[in-house]
Amino acid sequence: MSNYLRPAALMLLLLTLATGVVYPALVTLVAQTVFAEQANGSLIKNSQGDAVGSKLIGQAFSDPQYFWSRPSATANYPYNAAASGGSNLGPTNPALSEAVAARIRALKDVDPGNHLPIPVDLVTASASGLDPHISPAAAQYQVQRIAKRRKIDESKIRELIAAHSEGRQWGVFGEPRVNVLQLNLALDRVGKS
Repeated sequence: MSNYLRPAALMLLLLTLATGVVYPALVTLVAQTVFAEQANGSLIKNSQGDAVGSKLIGQAFSDPQYFWSRPSATANYPYNAAASGGSNLGPTNPALSEAVAARIRALKDVDPGNHLPIPVDLVTASASGLDPHISPAAAQYQVQRIAKRRKIDESKIRELIAAHSEGRQWGVFGEPRVNVLQLNLALDRVGKS
C-alpha cells in the first residue's frame, strides 16, 4: 500500500507546485511585463492620477453637461460588471419598446431643441450591458446640449470628439467609437482651461 501512497503524494505535491505556484507566477510575470496596462484593468486616471474607471467597462452619466453612455441592461444596477448581460428582450417585446421610448423621452426632455435623429446606441443596450463606447454619431448628437450647459463653443466639443474617436480595430473589425469616460474627462479639462 505504501508503494502506491508515496508516489501519489509526491505527484500531488509536484503538480500542486507546478499548477498552483509556478504556472500562475509565470503567467503573472509575463502579463505584468508585456501587458501591464491590460493586466491591471486598463484603468483610466484623472488629472490627479486617481483611477476613475476602466477603458473596458462603461459608467452611467446622467448630468446634462456630460456625454451620456449607452444604456446598460445589467442586473441590480447599471454597468454591474459582476452581472454582465443584455436584457434578452426581442424586437417585438413590449418591454423593449417601452424602455426605448422612455430613453427617447429622457433625451428629448433634457435637450428639447435637438431635432436630429437619435442614434440607436443611445437608446438600446449592448449585449454585455457594459459597453464603454458610443458611436461618433451618438457623441455628435449630444454636442448642442453640452455646449449650452457648459457655455463652450460647439466646435471645441466636436474637436474633442474627433480627437477621442477610435477607428475600426486593425482597420476592419467593429465600428468607429468613442470612449465616454475618456471623452468626459477631456471635456472637464477643457472647461477648466
